[in-house]
Amino acid sequence: MASVPPPDRRPIVISGPSGVGKLHKGTLCQKLRDTHPNTFALTVSHTTRKPRAGEVEGETYFFVSPSTFSTLISNDAFVEYTFFGGNYYGTSKQTVVEQTAEGSVVVLDIEMEGVQRIKASNSIDARYVFIKPPSFEMLEARLRSRGTEKEGDVQKRLAQARVELQYADTPGVHDRIIVNDDLERAYAELEEFVYEKPSQESKAVG
Repeated sequence: MASVPPPDRRPIVISGPSGVGKLHKGTLCQKLRDTHPNTFALTVSHTTRKPRAGEVEGETYFFVSPSTFSTLISNDAFVEYTFFGGNYYGTSKQTVVEQTAEGSVVVLDIEMEGVQRIKASNSIDARYVFIKPPSFEMLEARLRSRGTEKEGDVQKRLAQARVELQYADTPGVHDRIIVNDDLERAYAELEEFVYEKPSQESKAVG
């Protein structure tokens, strides 16, 4: 099935609380791309956050100044953007348009506020997947285990995660909710969803 595009070519929006390791939603996004080469394109977000060790400009993020980000917002350049932890993050419309024009199915790895902005603005017609932790306690353990953030930042992420999990339970927000307790099982469920044929109802809505 590698390199075969899914029947439904709409962008796929994948969201979920911040986690770590193999069960992070970004890992599932990358696995989808690796398993089906030249089929899916992961968007690279803009951010005002400073680069961390090992992060690459244009691959991990586009690192920009707050003033540049504000200008992009004013120019309506983003499909979605959000402010978290003292920094802005956003997905440019140009990136989505260019990748779609090249024949790729665009995958957006974003947060709850981004999902809300896309749905409110109808900027793109997409499918929505939420990657849910097995439990809140396990999510907290994952966040603490990486040891890259101060306690205050961990508490902010946990508070945000509670809000995101509540939002995910809202009927109709997501097309599929996947519990990421096991990488292979979670990926198999994601792949099944991505490659399922669109229903008549989804065609009508879209």
